[in-house]
This record gives sequence, structure tokens and C-alpha cells, in this order.
Amino acid sequence: MERNETYNNPVVEQRADPWVYKHTDGYYYFTASVPEYDRIEIRRSKTLQGLGEAEPVVAWRKYETGPLSANIWAPEIHFIQGKWYIYFAAARTTETNDGLFDHRMYVLENDSANPLEGTWTEKGKIRTQWESFALDATTFEHNGVLYYVWAQKDPDIEGNSNLYISEMSNPWTLQGKQVMISTPEFPWEVIGFKVNEGAAVLKRNGRIFISYSASATDHNYCMGLLYADESADLLDPASWVKSPEPVFATNEENGQYGPGHNSFTVSEDGEDVIVYHARNYKEIIGDPLYDPNRHTRMQVFGWNEDGTPNFGVPVKDGER
Repeated sequence: MERNETYNNPVVEQRADPWVYKHTDGYYYFTASVPEYDRIEIRRSKTLQGLGEAEPVVAWRKYETGPLSANIWAPEIHFIQGKWYIYFAAARTTETNDGLFDHRMYVLENDSANPLEGTWTEKGKIRTQWESFALDATTFEHNGVLYYVWAQKDPDIEGNSNLYISEMSNPWTLQGKQVMISTPEFPWEVIGFKVNEGAAVLKRNGRIFISYSASATDHNYCMGLLYADESADLLDPASWVKSPEPVFATNEENGQYGPGHNSFTVSEDGEDVIVYHARNYKEIIGDPLYDPNRHTRMQVFGWNEDGTPNFGVPVKDGER
């Protein structure tokens, strides 16, 4: 498989849960979790590699107290219906209860042409079926319908989070039923914690693909894949097929550990690119969540004959 684009990884250091959005203005917009978990930054560049040097702008900062005061995680920036939106998760406290944080999901809106300018206004909390741990929301449009995909704790299901999908009536409101499309069930999804999170959507070859991340955030973290036919009812759990094996995982030979929480974009040449975080060492002192060295990495990927994406293995750091 010929790959024209290569990236000098890591592209952005100490940025986990990376999200890249290529806009019609020719810029790549980037946001991610910062190690302090206290703010949301955005930056832009005409090239993917250039995101590493691009000047970040603070779009929003956490509050001192209340539901938006701790652990600001995994922002995503989207352009929907002529405005910019940032989806993110926030908590009241860094404490856990029965192993769970108390995150909920929130939305910011900006009507400036350039989201590094103007004002980000809080559109409030995304209300779901339960008042429980929820995070890692993404959105996508299909056949004129706006969909929301996220991770949440069902009080009746053991584990940390499952993946859900719902329609949206606008970019900050769910409507109709919410449906579970994946729960941690395979051995590689339940190491350390029973986790499905960090969904990202890829539409290609007549299918809707949803990548997601599983297990604890150390070297066991890895990516799984769901897909549905583009003509299927996306709110029917039976429409979704789940890969029984991880599709992107730790590669000790290349010194890449715990790859995951990815997004998708295309290179300047139109090649498909996976954007993800990983560490370049295995042993972590203390809680992996507070180890700052999950760096943003990028690599071109290809496609299998059956129409599914082939992400390969995480490449070594340096010029690839």
C-alpha cells in the first residue's frame, strides 16, 4: 500500500483524546484533553503536521465549583448548521464513587466564522435517559439526520460505560429513543475496567463505521470497531456488527502503548488519516489518568478488500 504522507510523530505532545476537524476554509482545527484537565483549547493549521506548532487559544475554562469544575475531558469541535460546537465532559469532583467519576456531557456554541475568535456560549448539559456517568460524545449527520454517539453508565449493567446512539433535534438536544450499540464483552474490552468509550465516526464504502476505545487507559487501551450498512436503521442495535478483535492496539516493537481515543481526517492529499493518542513507554507510576504523556499521533491508513478500514499498527516515533 503506497503511502504518500508521513508524519513526524508525536505531532502534538501531551495532548490526549485528540480531535481534528478539517473545515471548508482549508484549516485543520484541533482540540484535545490537556494534562491539567482544566480548560478547552483549540488551534488550527493549514497542515496536519503544523498543528504541533500552532498557537492554542483557550475557548473555555472550568469553574471553581459545581458541575463544571473538574476533569474537563475529551473535547471535540464540530461545524453543524452554520455554527461551531464543542462537545466535552466535565465533573463536580476528581473523586470517584464505586470506581466511577461523575462526568456529564456539555456543549459550547460559537457563531464566528473562525472559532478561535468570537464567544463560546454554554448551551448546557446533554440530557440522556439516565443521570449517570457519561462522556466522550461525538456527532455525525446521515441522510439529513443529526446523530449523537456517546459513552454512559447504565445503572443496570455492570461496568463503566457502554456506547449509545440517539437522534438530535438540534446540536444540544437528544430526541426519541437512545439505543445501546456496544457493551464491553470481549476479553480485550474489560482489562482493568469494563469500558467502551471515545467513539469516532467514519463513513465510507456504503457503511457507517464507529471506532471506539476499550479497557483501562494504560498499555491495555485499544480500539474496537462497529459498522452498519448506510441504508440500515442506525437506531436498531441489530444493524451494528462488532469486530471480535481489536483493530488498533499496543505495539511493543514500535514502542507504542495504549493507542486509542481517536478521530479521523484526511491529509492535504486526500489520504485517510487516523489521529490518536499513545504513550511511548509501558510502565506508569500511579494512576494512568494523571500521567501526562499521552501524545497525539497521526498516520495514514488504508482499506481492506471487504471495504473495512485497515489501521495497521501504531508506527514508531519519528519520521515515518
